[in-house]
Amino acid sequence: MARKKSKPWSKRKRIVMGSIGVFGLIYIAVILWHTYKPLPEGVSFKGDIHKTDSVEMITDLTFAQDREGTGMVHENFIFEEVYQMIEEAEEFVVVDFFLFDGFYDEKEDFPKIADTLSTTLAQKKIDHPDMPIVFITDPLNKGYGSYENEWFKKMRDAGVEIVYTDLDSLRDSTPIYSGIYRIFFQWFDFGGKGWIPNAMASEAPKMTVASYLTLLNVKANHRKAVVTEKEAIVTSSNPHDASGFHGNIALKVSGSVLNDILESEEAVSLFSGGPKLPRVNKKESDGQYQVQYLTEKKILDALLADLAATKKGDKIWLGMFFVSKRDIVNALIDAANRGVEVNMILDPNENSFGQEKSGLPNRPVVQEMVEDTKGKLNIRWYNTVIGQYHTKAIWIQSDEHTIISNGSANYTERTLDNYNLESNLKVIAPNDSQLVTEMESYFERLWNNEDALYTVEVEEFQDSFTWWQRWIYTLQKFTKVTTY
Repeated sequence: MARKKSKPWSKRKRIVMGSIGVFGLIYIAVILWHTYKPLPEGVSFKGDIHKTDSVEMITDLTFAQDREGTGMVHENFIFEEVYQMIEEAEEFVVVDFFLFDGFYDEKEDFPKIADTLSTTLAQKKIDHPDMPIVFITDPLNKGYGSYENEWFKKMRDAGVEIVYTDLDSLRDSTPIYSGIYRIFFQWFDFGGKGWIPNAMASEAPKMTVASYLTLLNVKANHRKAVVTEKEAIVTSSNPHDASGFHGNIALKVSGSVLNDILESEEAVSLFSGGPKLPRVNKKESDGQYQVQYLTEKKILDALLADLAATKKGDKIWLGMFFVSKRDIVNALIDAANRGVEVNMILDPNENSFGQEKSGLPNRPVVQEMVEDTKGKLNIRWYNTVIGQYHTKAIWIQSDEHTIISNGSANYTERTLDNYNLESNLKVIAPNDSQLVTEMESYFERLWNNEDALYTVEVEEFQDSFTWWQRWIYTLQKFTKVTTY
């Protein structure tokens, strides 16, 4: 029997399939370029190591006597230090904060951080009109172009220079969506007044379609730092009212490291259309602490080297909001398996500004770490009766010294693979120094529940962990469609 001749493709079908092929190639090319393109100059910064005698730990903690919140106490000290720094500044003030507003839906008497900080900065500029005061921030705080919030308007009206970070210059951390956004959505200005409810809070100004399409890229200047000519604070805390009861740690430092912080912040300012920043006249000095300013992937590089150097008998304390970065998870597992004492206090990822969360990413990661170390790695969950355990700090002690890294960076791909802007201060300190003993006392207080129910056993949350959460976590890792 003669074979039937296949019908040739119609011209229309060839055009359609060719168009799909061309689009596919463009889509893949756009994804690859914006995932791996060169970073703006000055991003992923590794400062020099400087010596100083002045490094101070400051903390925020919310805690209670039980899981229900009986006898709740708020110990908030970080922003009190920030306000004092601003008031005492004589030459300049530079701040870089990710989340800055007073919007929230929860029925809580949150501290008025946004109003207090904006008033302090505005008044400082009014009192000292010639003093450079620069506020670098994320465009999230203007609804990605939908509005100007009242706190930034107050500062701008007083003469404070506001710099909204140019996120388009950064690499894309959600390539599946951002490829479509780069090809189509970014070119259209839908205009008009915002009409879509704000995801941050119902009372926040409404947003436009264009702003929401930008938001879905999930990109951020996530840094949290304050610098004056006298000192700097590098912290995990945001000046955001609804974050006012989160647990956080800040490190305050002085000395020549301030110029490294200013250099790094100036890079963000310049590629975002902002001004050059001042410098301080600080000569290199001696001191018991070695300090280094690190941003983006340089935080990861230093951390992995420090974890790889640990040996049997060494000790690690980790307090963290998100842990999912594969390199770090593996490094902690390896350390525990070779005899390092690894103690982790983690947020259970059960709530976010009043909204229930699914426990991702920490719970599936914890399950894996417990299994792979056969229980050698010690984990407790923070008792988050309100807010989050938002801390991002590690303490690594050997016979020679203790290494501390603290700042804005969660242990995730988005924060440590040169996507978000992040900032950490690394400190190498003598084991008997005040900073080391104070930080270990802080962790021991939480671990041992010395005067409240700060932490609970790992089983308290793992018992409710289900197979689908691990499946979703695996899918999110593969597609990079996450918010962490």
